[in-house]
Amino acid sequence: MNIVFLDSETVGNDISFDKISLLGNFTAYEYTARDEVVNRLQGVDIAITNKTKISKDIMDACPQLKLICVAATGMNNIDLDYAAQKGIQAKNVAGYSTDSVVQITYGLLLTLLNQVSYFDNYVKSGCYAQNRFFTHYGRTFHELAGKRMGIIGMGTIGKKSAAVAEAFDAEVVYYSTSGKNNSVSYKRLELDELLNTSDIVCIHAPLNEQTRNLIDAEKLNLMKATAFIINTGRGNIVNESDLATAIDSGIIMGAGLDVFGHEPMNEDNPLLLIKKKEHLVMSPHIGWASVEARHRLLDGIVANIKNFLNQNK
Repeated sequence: MNIVFLDSETVGNDISFDKISLLGNFTAYEYTARDEVVNRLQGVDIAITNKTKISKDIMDACPQLKLICVAATGMNNIDLDYAAQKGIQAKNVAGYSTDSVVQITYGLLLTLLNQVSYFDNYVKSGCYAQNRFFTHYGRTFHELAGKRMGIIGMGTIGKKSAAVAEAFDAEVVYYSTSGKNNSVSYKRLELDELLNTSDIVCIHAPLNEQTRNLIDAEKLNLMKATAFIINTGRGNIVNESDLATAIDSGIIMGAGLDVFGHEPMNEDNPLLLIKKKEHLVMSPHIGWASVEARHRLLDGIVANIKNFLNQNK
């Protein structure tokens, strides 16, 4: 079997592909432009892609293609209906990044809640060394205990995030974006009530027609002026321009973001122009990408290929 990874750079250069190379004639391209996809998939049986799109036209131009392995959970870069019509299997890897995403979620939240950047700069600047007292009260910070954590999206990641919130003695409520998820452990609220009553709002939902632009100016205005919003779901769930305005105008206290509407960010993104910079913490979509999570991802891809090969012996 000929196996090609179209965008191996997306999973990091510190990950070995030795396990995949044992399964066939393996070639890894760090990046593949749209006009290079067809050429690179000629004579290829198994394609691996993270973000590179494989459309109907590409499948038609690559008749030997039998399996598409998505190096992620989301499969929106594949025309799944047409793949099924062509008899091309498409497989993703689910659940590999749960612990990593939850850890980044709370890293963002605790950075904001504990005023980490301010206190770190205070010590490193030498100001603390000149202080008369052993404690500096330049900023107020708050405990998570006793606060209401409103989770949007109570899937696998949402449930793990809820368990961590409980470990901090926070109250957990949630909103189901699909309307299908129910939990006997936590109170389910409609979105407006969740936003109106929560001290922290964490987004762990996928991007779809129900969630696109879910949190806009109208919804942000429902939140407490002391509330924080954390988004490690998908960027387009939150209207970034409205969020920047809400932070600068004091409608909410702040936000932590790991995902954005366009990735990498556009240089004119309103979040980069925010005045209250200390009220916003951002990371470059790293929530899924702990080294442990990426190893689990590669193991999942290997398992998908092995299952396919066993089916076609």
